[in-house]
Amino acid sequence: MSSYFDHKVIWVTGASSGIGEALVNNLAKNNRAKIILSSRNEEQLHLVAEKAGLSTDRYVVIPLDLKNYKEMPAIAAKASEQFGKIDILINNAGLSQRSLAMDTNIEVDKQLIDIDYIGTVALTKATVPYMIGNGGGQIAVVSSLMGIFGAPMRSGYAGAKHALHGFFDALRAELFSHNIRITIICPGFIQTDISINAVTGDGSSQGTMDDATKNGMPVAVFAKKMLYAIEKQKKQKAIGGKEVMAVYVKRFFPNLLAKIVRKAKVV
Repeated sequence: MSSYFDHKVIWVTGASSGIGEALVNNLAKNNRAKIILSSRNEEQLHLVAEKAGLSTDRYVVIPLDLKNYKEMPAIAAKASEQFGKIDILINNAGLSQRSLAMDTNIEVDKQLIDIDYIGTVALTKATVPYMIGNGGGQIAVVSSLMGIFGAPMRSGYAGAKHALHGFFDALRAELFSHNIRITIICPGFIQTDISINAVTGDGSSQGTMDDATKNGMPVAVFAKKMLYAIEKQKKQKAIGGKEVMAVYVKRFFPNLLAKIVRKAKVV
């Protein structure tokens, strides 16, 4: 584990499984780092910390639900009190989608915005003052390739992730003089339960694993690459398999990408 994380307090949301758990596992290898773990599942967060080998003086668990965005100021205040500062906030918690736009209840679109955008923004805005008071910090946000381009069955999810890019690009410029750096991470297909937990058009969970996700990058490999991008203070980094090439195709050959996306198998 890089010395970049030495003596830093790192707050990981969505830490009870998937990418969040893999990040905790990696960060735990640095015995000079302290970790705040958050998600809705308090019991599971303690299990993740214990499995990662974290001693009780190196971590705290703070449950949160991004839907309850009005609670974020109080939660951020509590987090800042635990170790006296927050050096890095990793906004990883979120929800995905698997449904056609016209088959998706508008309340599901709102749910995706509330969790993936509003909740993340609220937590970030509540945390920034503590970073400013500490002389700086870093904010990482897990977006998606769907934050760069859209694809079928992801309309609400892509909309929420695109919104994250707009907000954090603007925030990056605003906070530069406060020595706060922002890194946007755009995963491709990663081997997590994201597709199992994804909402469908009526709001129920899909409950099955997509083939693309099943065959994606191992989550432990992804976590190492993500932490390296944070260490290097990358502004934006796409991480995954061959699907990340779509970022460059969109930039240089947008009409070609549109044709590919229409025909691609996205589940």
